[in-house]
Amino acid sequence: MLEQLLPEVKWEKVWEATFETIYMTSLSVVATFILGIILGLLLFLTSKGNMWESRFLNGLVAGIVNVFRSIPFIILIILLLPFTKVLVGTMLGANAALPALIIGAAPFYGRMVEIALREIDKGVIEAAKSMGAKTGTIILKVLLPESMPALVSGITVTTIALIGSTAMAGVIGAGGLGNLAFLEGFNRGNSQVTLVATIIILILVFIIQIIGDIITKSIDKR
Repeated sequence: MLEQLLPEVKWEKVWEATFETIYMTSLSVVATFILGIILGLLLFLTSKGNMWESRFLNGLVAGIVNVFRSIPFIILIILLLPFTKVLVGTMLGANAALPALIIGAAPFYGRMVEIALREIDKGVIEAAKSMGAKTGTIILKVLLPESMPALVSGITVTTIALIGSTAMAGVIGAGGLGNLAFLEGFNRGNSQVTLVATIIILILVFIIQIIGDIITKSIDKR
């Protein structure tokens, strides 16, 4: 059926590109979630009036976050090409896109984590402190659970942004649907391939948004 409607599309390449996009996005999301929470916690805990208050450390982390969050993704990929080649041994393919995807997304998500933590009722934190809870306990038992709905909502937005970034990475040879749309679609004037790649990306975005909304609602007890 699909072959008849879109005869110029090579479906084996489409499914391979779709897998590469899902692969890049999945690994990037896991790393971004972990690094983003670490960055967000550092930004929050080292800010004024919090447990690890440190103007120097807070300024340092904030500076790193702001720098990498501000660099356009396509430029970040180019800047990281030497680092990527040393890390993964190549500048092409799905694995080569991972460093730029993670370094670009983690600071963005880190700011979301910080905002989520700032919205927690300070009375809850103070109550935990008064009961003698250590910093690690407060992080695991108070900060992360209380902010979890916002954290899930934030990682949903970040995941959708990462899908868009994988498409941009594809233009310089990282694979995935962006690479397929550029090489097979744009360069060869095959609008059917571009259309199919766009539709699949939209479907992935809708699925992620729906899943994220369901999880957020299920854990939000307010």
